[in-house]
Amino acid sequence: MIVLKSTDEIAKMAGAGKVVAEVLELMLEEVKPGTRTSHLDLVAEEHIRSRKGVPAFLGYNGFPKSICTSINDVVVHGIPDATTLREGDIIGIDVGVILDGYVADAARTYAVGKVSEQARRIMQATEKSLKAGIEMCRTGKHLTDISHAIQTVVEDAGFSVVVQFVGHGIGKQMHEEPQIPNFGPPGRGPKLEEGMVFAIEPMVNAGTYEVEVMEDGWTVRTRDRKLSAHWEHTVALVSDGARILTLP
Repeated sequence: MIVLKSTDEIAKMAGAGKVVAEVLELMLEEVKPGTRTSHLDLVAEEHIRSRKGVPAFLGYNGFPKSICTSINDVVVHGIPDATTLREGDIIGIDVGVILDGYVADAARTYAVGKVSEQARRIMQATEKSLKAGIEMCRTGKHLTDISHAIQTVVEDAGFSVVVQFVGHGIGKQMHEEPQIPNFGPPGRGPKLEEGMVFAIEPMVNAGTYEVEVMEDGWTVRTRDRKLSAHWEHTVALVSDGARILTLP
């Protein structure tokens, strides 16, 4: 069942989203060659707690850190550790915050120094596909209108959409109904209504869409070890369209 949120609930989620956005903005200064992903995690957790929030990922189903750091061919759920960023890497950083009992979630992929043309293109295509999906967040549209818009942008750019992992509803819980695939035909699934809140998150691979989960049970990598990018926002359907709750 899709749980509709009231205006007051959306306001609380926007509060959590503001903290998420602040962390992602902080990462612009911290992501550089020589930085350890464990340092990024520490900076994120300190800021979240300074704003009276709780890192939503820490301890979630046993996840050991406060953010996800996914480098190059890691699609999602990379665990911060002693790994050092190198010139030319790309890194997806996923942040979730609980504040006043509500969750917000967003992700962004960053360039580490100067990156390849392919890296630049996949980052741009992923962000563009997210924007296209958000444009479909209007009452009267169908859920898969979001999915189809994302897939179209990604495939037109020559990349592939991950099918094993999807976006989701969000609210008091990190993952609520519905699941939101980043692929599929338009005009299917439930009609969109005011009060729905989604975490829309295209995950885009340079090569095959196929992925595999590593032995740690979390880290997801592309099967062909080619680049992957991830972009995400928490989006509420309001009377005049889509309100992005995790903008800086």
